[in-house]
Amino acid sequence: MNLEERISKSETRIFKAVFPNTTNHYDTLFGGTAMHMMDEVAFITATRFSRQTMVTVSSDKIDFNKPIPAGTIVELVGKVTHVGNTSLKVEVEIFVEQMYEDVRYLAVKGQFSFVALDEHKKPTNVIKE
Repeated sequence: MNLEERISKSETRIFKAVFPNTTNHYDTLFGGTAMHMMDEVAFITATRFSRQTMVTVSSDKIDFNKPIPAGTIVELVGKVTHVGNTSLKVEVEIFVEQMYEDVRYLAVKGQFSFVALDEHKKPTNVIKE
């Protein structure tokens, strides 16, 4: 399988409902909760790409462009954007959908960096030979 096919096959999409227990006093999703969901999707994406142990080493940049209201559906989309020797980058976008209207928009976008680890917890090649 070539690199483009591997990247395409590892794209990850997860849908979640935004309930009041995950929102702040403005009735919008907590930023930390959004980051938690994004890191989880990024981890799944990285693992699906490499099929080995991956760990988050940084969240490079997260842009909170629009609030995410309670009572909406979010779709988190993870895509591998860069592959190095022992590391890779995953971009995660959060799209908001109204439950009862045909409205969808990009609310949050971020980059996460991962490193592949071997059985001794040492960095190893992201793509096994």
